[in-house]
Amino acid sequence: MANNNQDINQLLQVRRDKLAELQQNGKDPFQITKFDVTHHSMDIKDNFEELEGKKVTVAGRMMFKRVMGKASFCNVQDIKGRIQAYVARDVIGEDSYKDFKKYDVGDILGISGEVFKTKTGEISIHAESVTLLSKSLQILPEKFHGLTDTDTRYRQRYVDLIMNEEVKDTFVKRSQIISSIRRFLDEQNFIEVETPMLVSNAGGAAARPFETHFNALDEDVKLRISLELYLKRLIVGGLERVYEIGRVFRNEGTDTRHNPEFTLMELYQAYTDYYGMMDLTENMFRHVAQEVCGTTLIPYAEEMIDLGKPFERITMVDAVKKYANVDFNEINTTEEAKALADEHHIEYEDRHKKGDILNLFFEEFVEEHLIQPTFVMDHPIEISPLTKKKPEDPNYVERFELFIYGREMCNAYSELNDPIDQRERFEAQEEAFAAGDEEANHTDEDFLNALAVGMPPTGGIGYGIDRLVMLLTNSPAIRDVLLFPTMKSLDK
Repeated sequence: MANNNQDINQLLQVRRDKLAELQQNGKDPFQITKFDVTHHSMDIKDNFEELEGKKVTVAGRMMFKRVMGKASFCNVQDIKGRIQAYVARDVIGEDSYKDFKKYDVGDILGISGEVFKTKTGEISIHAESVTLLSKSLQILPEKFHGLTDTDTRYRQRYVDLIMNEEVKDTFVKRSQIISSIRRFLDEQNFIEVETPMLVSNAGGAAARPFETHFNALDEDVKLRISLELYLKRLIVGGLERVYEIGRVFRNEGTDTRHNPEFTLMELYQAYTDYYGMMDLTENMFRHVAQEVCGTTLIPYAEEMIDLGKPFERITMVDAVKKYANVDFNEINTTEEAKALADEHHIEYEDRHKKGDILNLFFEEFVEEHLIQPTFVMDHPIEISPLTKKKPEDPNYVERFELFIYGREMCNAYSELNDPIDQRERFEAQEEAFAAGDEEANHTDEDFLNALAVGMPPTGGIGYGIDRLVMLLTNSPAIRDVLLFPTMKSLDK
């Protein structure tokens, strides 16, 4: 290992020596401020017949070089792919060719020349000039083994993007997904807004917030865990259809589906309910899949997810009855629910009520079976502090979650707009917090005041954008769709 490190250090020193020589000769690449690019790699390949014999200028990272006496081949990689360049001493000049032979894989080059096809049929550029635009002082991973260690890939995403084309494709597709969502909502007359990230009361979800201190006001503040309460204030203000795509922060652990900061989209629509949100969600998922992937049949892991057919709809009680063979309609008290949980070896807390235990049964016995898109409706009131009660059964609320591949993809309500009921729910949440629930909501007096001013009947929904990107890019872990996921410091 010591010898290996010594070899690497020598190679790194060689690169620094090359840079020093360039600088001494007045050829410092870091003095170059701009370079005019006319084409990208794939554009040239896709339009060869039109561009053959014409001059183009490309720029990118040199990923391969083969020197053969008076002529050499290299290829450069840009945002769209790679293209080969044929570099001949007699064309670019002796001094330039001498410099080129010293360039390293990883250096960033600008190449101008005519488009042609080699004897082997490869579309290439016959270089007329080669410009060193940036000197790479670090060594890229070895070509054939690439960058496969996931920890290094996540920590050094810039190298991952260089070495693994499918990673770049994932993040290009992520951008396309978000653009497609925006187009869909814009066509539905939604307004995109921005709301505060630093808040005095982090409400709207069950999660532990990050806390910080605002020096100028000498006040403790929190990072938002949700977008909900501010967006509802805008519905009160008369903006009838609003949405926000933004980062939220939850002080919890990491796994394949969770990162402490992630992208949430929430939208609220006046004068509709959770059925309206189901229709919107189904249409939007179908639209985005078709626009970005070109199909509504999406491969994910070992399954084919069909976003084209109508999504299944089932109540939480019926889902537990179907998969756990337990009917909570026949359970009348919390004591009966706890006895049932003991019988099925489901752990619960003393503060849990019948509705909490129904949800624990759902998580234990149902979620893993919901592979194809399924709306799970009518959640117990105990786990839904911001949702309208079902008029015919006040123990349940007008709420649904969409599950695909056993994962929650979004969460929607017919929003609670009764300020008196909302205050009672907040009080119950405060009691839960006092009893040890660190994820309980706290009373938000300004939000209650907004509801007292008057909020129309409203449907609202929150989508985990990262999970949608995972689905549409067939990515197994949330870290695969976050450019810079949260990682434990290497200093620890």
